Amino acid sequence: MNKYNAKGKVPSSERMYEVIRSPIITEKATLLSEFNQVSFNVPLDATKPEIRAAVETLFKVKVKAVNTLRQKGKSKRFRGVLGRRSDTKKAVLTLEEGQTIDITTGV
Repeated sequence: MNKYNAKGKVPSSERMYEVIRSPIITEKATLLSEFNQVSFNVPLDATKPEIRAAVETLFKVKVKAVNTLRQKGKSKRFRGVLGRRSDTKKAVLTLEEGQTIDITTGV
């Protein structure tokens, strides 16, 4: 059983700042704001309840849903040497009606 389940356990404040690494600021991510959604880069081992608790605590908003995706790193060549980008995990959070997060300001 995960310690960040629906029974009200929350991660430590240090872990909360680790979970939310950075906001994703792309054209596609800004289009999500029309649907009251925000996206963040998160660690590969972060869970949905942990992400929800971190965002609700740090930004003082109510989260309606959390969707995550794992993006496998691409194999790339640099000067003929084969390399690999690291795997990433993204979280797309749907906020409750009337809730907003200003991602241009720091936490």
